[in-house]
Parts: sequence; structure tokens; C-alpha cells
Amino acid sequence: MIAMERRNGIARMGIAALDRVLGFEDAYAHCDIPCGIYDPHMAQLSAHTVIRMIDLASALPTDPSKITAEDREKFVRYVHVKEEHAATVKDEVRIIWGDYFKPEHIKAHPELHELVWNIMKGGSKAKQTLDIKAAEELLENVQRFAEIFWETKNVKTKRAKSFYPTERTFVYPQV
Repeated sequence: MIAMERRNGIARMGIAALDRVLGFEDAYAHCDIPCGIYDPHMAQLSAHTVIRMIDLASALPTDPSKITAEDREKFVRYVHVKEEHAATVKDEVRIIWGDYFKPEHIKAHPELHELVWNIMKGGSKAKQTLDIKAAEELLENVQRFAEIFWETKNVKTKRAKSFYPTERTFVYPQV
């Protein structure tokens, strides 16, 4: 393991040296091939996680005399995970919006740009606060985004109570 880490470190140093000499262009992808594999499932799952972390954080004691070190540790973890998943919502929606949707989809669903804008703003608010109403609005917007996505593929959807502790709905494709 140590030998492998050392080799990887040397390889990275060698690539960095080549980069200084040759000036490689940076490459970024998801997925500029394009892969054709898009699904709003992860955005919905992450929006549910944001809600769940707010629920868990809100259940912790608020009386300063009753807060333990373990409570503080839990709070920090819940906030960290909430923020990661709010960022995931934004990333997943941004990728589908930018790489999958075509002008004909926008024409058929003129609310799409504003909906995506609301998801981006809602994801930021979910990162900044423990506001359950904002998190629920984020989920609702992501669910509408999922419905539009599946409509563009001529796939019917249904909203059903999720299997998650949030007990909110999830948009499922009906295939």
C-alpha cells in the first residue's frame, strides 16, 4: 500500500512537471461524451436527505444546559451532510439542465429555466439555513423538474409516498 501511494505520488509529480513544460489544457466532464445517461433520481434523493438532516438537527436539545458534546458532534455532522446534499441537488439538476435539455424541451416546458433557477437558489438556501419550509420547497421544485424530465422521454410518472424517513413523496417513472 505504501509503495503504491509512493508510486502514485511520483506519477503525479511527473505529470505536474510535464504540465509545466507542455501546458496541458484542463478537462472537465460529466458527461461531455455525451453518455446519454441522465436521471433526476439523485437530485430527489439528495433533497430528501436535506429534509432528513434538518429533521434530525431540529430534534436535538436546544436548552444549553442539556446539550452534550455528542449532541454538538451530531449537529455538526447533520449540517455537513445537509450542505453536501444541497450541493448535490444543484449539481445533478445543473448537469441535466445543461447537458440533456434541448430547445424543443424548453419550448414544450417554458417554466423550465425559472424552475432550475429556483432550484439553484433553493439549494443555496438549504445550505445556509435549517429552514424546513425552504427544504420542502426545494424538494417540490426538484420533483417538478423530475416530472418534466420524464415527460420529455414520454414516460409517465407518479408521485408516491417515499420509503424514506422524511415521509414525503417521490416522483417515480412508470415503465
